[in-house]
Amino acid sequence: MPNTNTNILVGRNDTILGVCEAIGQDFGFHPNWLRVALAVMVYFAPVAVIGSYFALGLVVAASRWFAPDEILPESLANGQSESDELALAA
Repeated sequence: MPNTNTNILVGRNDTILGVCEAIGQDFGFHPNWLRVALAVMVYFAPVAVIGSYFALGLVVAASRWFAPDEILPESLANGQSESDELALAA
C-alpha cells in the first residue's frame, strides 16, 4: 500500500525534499508540471535551478512548520459530516 500521508514529504522514498509535491498541493496543480519545468530549466542553468530548488525547499519546510495543515479524521475528509459520524456511533 502506498504512503498516503502527504504531510511528511521529506520522509518518503520517492521525493527530494518534496518541493514540487508541496507546491502542487498548495496551489492546486499536478506536481509533474513543475517537475517538467524544472527539468527543462536544468538544461539551461543547472546551478541556478538547483539553488532555487533548495531555496524553495526551505520555504516549503518553513511553511509546513509554522502553518501545518489541520489533520481531519478520515471520515470527515471523505465528505461525511460530523453528525453522520456520531449517528453511526450510536
